[in-house]
Amino acid sequence: MSMPDCVGGGDGDTVLPAVTQKTPQTIVMKFGGTSVKDLDRIRSVAQKVQTERRKGRHVAVVVSAMSGVTNQMVQYCHGLDPEADACEYDAVVASGEQVTSGLLAIALGAIGVPARSFQGWQVPLLTDEAHGCAAIERVDGRAVKECLEQGIVPVMAGFQGVDKAQRIATLGRGGSDTSAVALAAAIGADQCDIYTDVDGIYTTDPRIVKRAKRLERITYEEMLELASVGAKVLQTRSVGLAMRENVKVRVLSSFTETDDSSGTLVVEEDDSVEKELVAGIAYSQDDAKITIRNLPDEPGISAAIFGPLSGAGVNVDMIVQSIGVDHSTNMTFTVSKKEEARACALLEGMKSEIRYGELTTSRDVVKISVVGVGMRSNTGVAAKMFRTLAERGINIQVISTSEIKISVLIDAEYTELAMRALHTAYGLDAKKED
Repeated sequence: MSMPDCVGGGDGDTVLPAVTQKTPQTIVMKFGGTSVKDLDRIRSVAQKVQTERRKGRHVAVVVSAMSGVTNQMVQYCHGLDPEADACEYDAVVASGEQVTSGLLAIALGAIGVPARSFQGWQVPLLTDEAHGCAAIERVDGRAVKECLEQGIVPVMAGFQGVDKAQRIATLGRGGSDTSAVALAAAIGADQCDIYTDVDGIYTTDPRIVKRAKRLERITYEEMLELASVGAKVLQTRSVGLAMRENVKVRVLSSFTETDDSSGTLVVEEDDSVEKELVAGIAYSQDDAKITIRNLPDEPGISAAIFGPLSGAGVNVDMIVQSIGVDHSTNMTFTVSKKEEARACALLEGMKSEIRYGELTTSRDVVKISVVGVGMRSNTGVAAKMFRTLAERGINIQVISTSEIKISVLIDAEYTELAMRALHTAYGLDAKKED
């Protein structure tokens, strides 16, 4: 058993209506695993919480497990039984957050800040029974609100909740982000601050494009698209939940001095958000390309291929179909690399039924995506992308689009060249320092 990624839209995640009388300047601060990696970093987090309280704000905190702890818990489970009972598996892997929440409450008390820890079941954060990838059904924020009103900092263990049978259920990888947004919605917080190891959301990966720049603001839709196509800063479900509940989210660093202008705000699209043509460029190396050649060109052939794949739980992303001179059809599409073997085995078992000539695969590909709400009202975005890649001799294998996103599949060897060229072409490069 491996830990689910839970990268879907999280449509099941809901919260109770916020308390009607909202406390002014209430914030939720969420700290990830690297932010609470050891005792020194936990002390640093406590100082950040104290700083926010000194500004007159009420603060609730959500924490992940200390870096590496959850992976260790997973290894313990797999060491005993690779197919361990899902409920017991969740009980084990959720323990890291319990430790961190208690340690941070102790660290806060040591510097004179009253605090108490909450496990998911104590809030309670109620989930469905999909253990390992549970959806939030509702969050009761009353106990947390009572703490805030008494001047106590509630420190909630992220990533976990409790199902109807009173069994601990985890939300999947990155679930602490979703926990934090759900808590913010339930208590009517003014903002949910996600502290991580980067100082905000960038126009692209700064490790690849040195002139990438930090965005001051980005819309929920843009962040959701970027997260879905490879940007790792925020977990997809947390962004979807923030958009539905209209929770203002800020992404900022745990490891630098911050103020109210630090980081990147993720907000609803309105006139205060400048509608740049392209907000960011993301890439994903998680895709594999499958090509089926010499298919019969007849009605129903697509359904014959993608119906069984869907039934087997294989998610197909990009698709392109071409007609050969002999009136046969070639079908190319992408799946995640972890689902490639299962998809190919299924298709090979259906060869006589589908009547195709050849099946080939490639893992040496990368998906590049440009995202921006400005695409709705501007033409030529796709043309600029295609022209820029063509000028660098980069062949496009597959294309897919949405209202605010264009994605292309290219050879992986051109990843850095494509990212840098597109970043410049769309005017995203930061200005050179004098």
